[in-house]
Amino acid sequence: MKVFINQAIGIDQGDDVLFADYADGGEMWTGHGARERRTKVVFSKPFKSEPAVHIAMSLWDMDSATNVRADVTAETITREGFDVVFRTWGDTRVARVRVRWMAIGELFHDDDWQDVY
Repeated sequence: MKVFINQAIGIDQGDDVLFADYADGGEMWTGHGARERRTKVVFSKPFKSEPAVHIAMSLWDMDSATNVRADVTAETITREGFDVVFRTWGDTRVARVRVRWMAIGELFHDDDWQDVY
């Protein structure tokens, strides 16, 4: 559990298209085996410490003739942002994916005295 002891808590969120490989014959649509797509998300302003990040697919467009396999996660979480990582494997054909994310964490506050020497 993440406990916040702070006067300012922030929530940032987004809904981002990761790829649309069906449009140009990309690897997620035409490839086989283990495949990964990584996208950097930058928060609208930095958090005071690393926030808690929740991520979920808000659109997945998969070929119905193959098995549907997907793993989506947030990695490399920092005060400034994180990486969305989408993975698939086997014969799965992924046309496009969009993810919705939300970050909750401490923000800087005027009373923090961060510049006191």
